[in-house]
Amino acid sequence: MVAEGPDATELVLTGAIEAVRQVTLAAQVSGNVLVLAVKAGDRVRSGQLIARIDDRSSQAGLRASSAGVDQAQAQWQNARTQFERSRELRQQGFVSQAAVDAAQTQFLAAEAGLAQAQAGRSQAALVTGFSSVAAPFDGVVLSVHTEAGELATPGRPLVTVYAPGRMRAVVEVPASRSSVARDAPRTEVQLPDGRWIAPTLRAEMPGADPVSQTAQWRLDLPPAVAASLAPGQSVQVRFSGAAASPQAVRRPRIPASAVLQRGELTAVYAVHEGRFVLRPVRLGPDTGSGSFEVLAGLRAGERFAVDAVRAGLAGATPAR
Repeated sequence: MVAEGPDATELVLTGAIEAVRQVTLAAQVSGNVLVLAVKAGDRVRSGQLIARIDDRSSQAGLRASSAGVDQAQAQWQNARTQFERSRELRQQGFVSQAAVDAAQTQFLAAEAGLAQAQAGRSQAALVTGFSSVAAPFDGVVLSVHTEAGELATPGRPLVTVYAPGRMRAVVEVPASRSSVARDAPRTEVQLPDGRWIAPTLRAEMPGADPVSQTAQWRLDLPPAVAASLAPGQSVQVRFSGAAASPQAVRRPRIPASAVLQRGELTAVYAVHEGRFVLRPVRLGPDTGSGSFEVLAGLRAGERFAVDAVRAGLAGATPAR
């Protein structure tokens, strides 16, 4: 029979390991990837070559910009000479002030054109430098998103690099349970090897996801255990020690052995008219106590099979 119990003051959720410092390097220019110098798992040093992209197009642009600077330089020199000559002729009374003003305007325009051409050359030289992608810090290559010979475009990810020295556990806490996490005096993370450790720092990110209605918590782990961890590993996070609220809602509870998990289906064998009927249920999070809260699907007082495996056998009937 389904029993009732108060809301748990201990919250256990599944989280994942994440590097505190992790970046995804992306291409900033278009071109084929000529060299991919790393693979997943490689250790890299700051400034080490990660990938080289075909820069023939950018080199051509740089040469065109340099030619534009030479042309603008010549025009500026000619305009300055004309302006100086007009001022001399004006002092001698051979030309009008209007002619001097026109020469000065042409000189200023040529000067602006030269500055523009020089800026274009600087930009082209900067783009040329983007053809080589280097590691921004000492780290480990987590994943490679391209292959040599593929076309790289601006913004396309190339590789992901992380610093192995600092790790944290990231867990999504349901908004309805956020108060339990905030009020819990003890927070622990269960590592893949089974050890429970306390984080050095815990922080709740502002706001909640509008779709999943969860808030992200980040739990920094001690450096001593970071070396044995890798991003993406699954961990258990436990918030415990919060005092039970006297207004806690009492919900039905069932043992873990009664729960049947088949892909996305979570169900129990409920007793209906003297036989077992598979009924979908929605359960609360696993608190590690060996039982689950039933959020929907069963009512207090209903009968169900304590052993879901045996109840699913052919010919199984409820005990009278």
